[in-house]
Amino acid sequence: MSTFDFLWQLVANHGGVAEHYKAELARVWAEYSLEEQRFIYRSIRDKLRADKFVNYNPVKAVRENAPKAKPPQVLSFAEYYKRYGTTEESGGWVRKYLPEKQTTIYIKK
Repeated sequence: MSTFDFLWQLVANHGGVAEHYKAELARVWAEYSLEEQRFIYRSIRDKLRADKFVNYNPVKAVRENAPKAKPPQVLSFAEYYKRYGTTEESGGWVRKYLPEKQTTIYIKK
């Protein structure tokens, strides 16, 4: 069974979901990584078990229970130098100059 099959079993009988959602749900589900799919599945499953609200539209339910994007990590020039002892970009950090503030920051991608 695929991860989608498990999801469909979970939401198919929630509020009398019509079969016409299945194709759109499969398309949306495929946009998520396996880790995100597991997070979404557990979130929906746990809410249903606790009798908490889960949207009756399974596409909306998946989107509402998807993990929220984390804001990027940001360090000032001084913080980056103190932590890494260099101003060279490394480990996914990218240097960016902010002309409006006349300062340099580092952003973790």
